[in-house]
Amino acid sequence: MKVFLKTYGCQMNERDSEIIISMMMQEGYTSVQSYEEASLIIFNTCSVRKHAEDRVWGKLAELKRLKIDRNDIVIGLVGCMGKAYGKEIFKKLVHVDFVCGPANIYDIPSLVDRVISGENHITAIKKTKRPIKKEGTLHSSGPIRAFVNITEGCDNFCSYCIVPYVRGREISRPQKDIIDEIKQLVDNGAKEVTLLGQNVNSYGKDKDFIKLLEKTNKIEGLKRIRFMTSHPKDAGIRLFKAMAGLDKVCEHLHLPMQSGSGRILKLMNRGYTSSHYLELIDDMRKAVPDCAITTDIIVGFPSESEKDFKDTYEIMKRIEFDSAFIFKYSPRPFTKASQMDDDVSMEAKKERNQVLLHLQDEISRKKHELLIGKTENVLGLSVAKKKPDSSSNLSATYIKTRTRKNYQLVCKGDKQLIGTIFDVKVKDVQGNTLIGNIV
Repeated sequence: MKVFLKTYGCQMNERDSEIIISMMMQEGYTSVQSYEEASLIIFNTCSVRKHAEDRVWGKLAELKRLKIDRNDIVIGLVGCMGKAYGKEIFKKLVHVDFVCGPANIYDIPSLVDRVISGENHITAIKKTKRPIKKEGTLHSSGPIRAFVNITEGCDNFCSYCIVPYVRGREISRPQKDIIDEIKQLVDNGAKEVTLLGQNVNSYGKDKDFIKLLEKTNKIEGLKRIRFMTSHPKDAGIRLFKAMAGLDKVCEHLHLPMQSGSGRILKLMNRGYTSSHYLELIDDMRKAVPDCAITTDIIVGFPSESEKDFKDTYEIMKRIEFDSAFIFKYSPRPFTKASQMDDDVSMEAKKERNQVLLHLQDEISRKKHELLIGKTENVLGLSVAKKKPDSSSNLSATYIKTRTRKNYQLVCKGDKQLIGTIFDVKVKDVQGNTLIGNIV
């Protein structure tokens, strides 16, 4: 029994996929890297953007012929698209056997058994909450970097975002359960954890997130702490000072801005203004001067004018993000924005998207080049699949690493460096990857 799982979407989806694979391995399955050799095929999906959905529809449609040729294969669509579309999926993809929402993922082994027993077109999307006690029990063996969910769902209801409708309202896991999970991960070899939530800053509803960071920082054997995503309306100087004062918390903050236009931010129901966002960036850089700041941007939101777009462009120039995920707006089911007139043409969306991508590329290149000659503290992750173009020793082993600021860095070294912390002096930049030598 072999399972192939394809993941779309964010780090929370990656964590969900890890849970799914772990469950199926407990059922006797082995994980494989291609659907051709699998007896069970699962697509873990994302509905946040239409582009991600379109890729799923296309890839799953390609499996119809495989299902005809091998009717013993079980095919499942799970995650946010499962919750959003339910039984409608079977009308488009008749060869899919079961559909499961994010809150139902612990039901997947029983759903597979039901399909094998002869049932077909099964949906499991009615649950609105996960069994919190199960959340920390399933991880891959011996991860160097591990994702740890601290919340599930979201209460923000940004007007463009489907998350509250497919992942439910926000629930915080008990602090003790999270700490126990991290300790177990460290015992199994983890050196770095990333605390995950749609809005980590609202953990516990009463600003308990900083207390959680403080307790996590005290765990022996843990070397690094990251977290995402932070919401600007709940971020502030207390968080920034905590990042400055806790030695294991990495100097990287992902703070989605979405737009530089105050008018558009209000329509998005983001809960902050562009001037407040700029104040947060200034406060962050005062508290942690060497912090990398990354963001998300949406272009072409309903009624976005040239002036609104220029506001976003100018604020990006001023802040100079280390990197940015820049997306073209697409209406999402259930959301308030889907009821608005999607009046920005696709041509304008594509043009604005390219303008911001070009701007960010220039900024990122400058940021990378400023690191040449500097020494970076890195965590060894794996053997690099691609060696630097400038490598004169093609037989040498190169190690892929991450800096504390979350930059990718490749250096020559042996496999014993994987899972260790060491210093590297940056000598070159290739694309978005730093190249260096061990100090």
